[in-house]
Amino acid sequence: MNVQKAIFPGFAAGCILLIFISSLIANPGMSLMESKVAAAGLQQPAAAAANLQMAKPEGGEAVEQPAAGGESAGQELPPLLQIAVAEAVNPPVVESSCAISPSYPASIQQWCEWISKYARQHNLDPNLIAAVMLQESNGDARAYSKSGAVGLMQVMPRDGLAANFMCKNGPCFAERPSIEELYDPEFNISYGTSLLAGLIHRYGDVREALKAYGPMDMGYGYADIVLNIFSQHR
Repeated sequence: MNVQKAIFPGFAAGCILLIFISSLIANPGMSLMESKVAAAGLQQPAAAAANLQMAKPEGGEAVEQPAAGGESAGQELPPLLQIAVAEAVNPPVVESSCAISPSYPASIQQWCEWISKYARQHNLDPNLIAAVMLQESNGDARAYSKSGAVGLMQVMPRDGLAANFMCKNGPCFAERPSIEELYDPEFNISYGTSLLAGLIHRYGDVREALKAYGPMDMGYGYADIVLNIFSQHR
């Protein structure tokens, strides 16, 4: 029995060595590591990847499944290789979310994603929204003017100082958001952009719309300042 225990490991080692030598003879270009893998009966990652198909259930995410005649589901690829295979079939779409000129200062660039998003929604040039923001607040989300305008786009709210502005039928800004709402940067950009887009639609002219958007006592002077900024940063 002891003799058998001593002979069997030697016999097994000899078999593995024989497979190793045979693989080298059959494939002279095979590397040492490849020969060891072949001898151990392991599948190369590239071969495993070739046996994968991407199945995408209706309404669900892509799921990796073995192809017909491939390896069993128990032999999974390393995570990084799984990602590579998935991206080869469904390459990620990379799209820049910033559409304003790089010449705008960092105080404006920090809001670029939201400026671009809401400008696209309203079919406006993002650089025009950036120009308004630069003139109104210089990118300060907590800006509060002496007239009561709030935030990045300096929108007049329904409360605070702005509540004192009276029109024919009552407070001029009764339907506007609150100061608290307008201190939220994304909401402020969204609302201010929508407001300007509505004025452009109403007047049919960007300069007229900017005149109406800006302080009443500045008139076309405000519009021309913003248009000048816009022309410099396109």
